[in-house]
Amino acid sequence: MKKLILPVFLALTGLGGGIAAGLALRPDNPDADAIAEDGSEPPAEAGGGHGTETPAKAEAGHGGESGSSETEFVKLENQFVVPVIAKDRVESLVLLSLTLETPVGGKDLVFAREPKLRDALLQVLFDHANTGGFRETFTDTANMLALRRALREAAQGVLGRGQVRDVLIIDILRQDA
Repeated sequence: MKKLILPVFLALTGLGGGIAAGLALRPDNPDADAIAEDGSEPPAEAGGGHGTETPAKAEAGHGGESGSSETEFVKLENQFVVPVIAKDRVESLVLLSLTLETPVGGKDLVFAREPKLRDALLQVLFDHANTGGFRETFTDTANMLALRRALREAAQGVLGRGQVRDVLIIDILRQDA
């Protein structure tokens, strides 16, 4: 009997802690995961669909080519994997997660042209790697600004100038071989 007390106590403690964490971390909107009656996706940060979009007021002077003040963030689901080659061998791999800042309603266009968009973005990332952009201090501010600018121009070339306000680098990781 004494042998059962500790495992039962640990199980109940773990269960209680899990419930408490679930309650503390639940979304503010309990219906966030529900699909609207008209078949549209749930509102911002629902976690469903291809990406998470968050309407927000655009900052003054940011993305000036569009008259709209509403912004939508469209996360590209799959990461980008970029090999860094030196002396005819793979020196390291760089993994990136990207999100596009678009006017509200731009998500459908992004996903409709995603294969072409990914191709254009990968080409920019490969060029950046081939010119040494992912070596040494690859997270230097000037280096990252140049990469973001090139990614934005490539995305605008595929989707249209008014359809992409910015390309955000959400995660970046370099794994050396």
